[in-house]
Amino acid sequence: MQIFKNRGNIILSYIIITLGLMCYTFAWSVFMLPCKIISGGVTGLSSIIYFLVPGHIPVGITSFIINTIFLLIGFRIMGSKFGANTIYCILMSSLLFLFWQQGIHIERFINGPDLINNDFLCAILGGTLCGLGIGLTFSMGGNTGGTDIIALIVCKYYNISPGKVIMMMDLVIIGCTFFVSHDINKVIYGYMVMVSTTYVLDLVIDGNKQSYQIMVFSNHTPAIGEAVTKEVGRGATLLDAEGLYSHKAQKVLLMMVHRTDKAHVMRIIHRIDRDAFISVSKAQGVYGKNFEKLKL
Repeated sequence: MQIFKNRGNIILSYIIITLGLMCYTFAWSVFMLPCKIISGGVTGLSSIIYFLVPGHIPVGITSFIINTIFLLIGFRIMGSKFGANTIYCILMSSLLFLFWQQGIHIERFINGPDLINNDFLCAILGGTLCGLGIGLTFSMGGNTGGTDIIALIVCKYYNISPGKVIMMMDLVIIGCTFFVSHDINKVIYGYMVMVSTTYVLDLVIDGNKQSYQIMVFSNHTPAIGEAVTKEVGRGATLLDAEGLYSHKAQKVLLMMVHRTDKAHVMRIIHRIDRDAFISVSKAQGVYGKNFEKLKL
């Protein structure tokens, strides 16, 4: 029974990864490429080649070739760090580009004159859908390969974060789009796509998982902790503390709560002790029972 359950989870994860890649490639094929708005990554590099090289080599083919080269270099330097998900995402995204563009020519059905001539709208919609697609892919353990592989290789030899490497490469790639359109506005719209993609990606990855650390300083912390445990179903911890000014011993209540539980917890605190001193801070990650599972 456990075998079927695990197999079902794997199938579901690949379905979601595929939907994410469909959303990502759809955004490029419908909103960005027809307007010659190019963002970063291997897809951006492939788009530059698509517009510059006579004959318009399909983005799907170019991205597959570049990703394959990067993947082989990655295997050579990093070893077997890249699993089946990376290979699947590279292959599937290339096929989807070919399907949207050379297969059904999706831009003919979606792009009207008003949309094609509105670069701002295309940049926002394209960036939003790219962020949504990448977010779905990342949430299931997939990735788009490409510049991510180069970033990991650079980080192996230099003390720099992968995010900074990816950002610098994207800035350079988007800047090079000036040689495609000879229009500085297109470059600016490319950076808009990068910003909107990053923002939506963060919302998809962390939005529903956002948690808060709440510390309560009150004379009624045991009562507040018990009420939170019973009404919200969240655990709480009492810490021994001492006031530096008064040297009076007191109990400090520490709680980790989900975003959806925060308002309820605050109402409980206000109901029991309106004079309580409360510290609320966003937690970058909370792992353990009733929260996220730690993935290494």
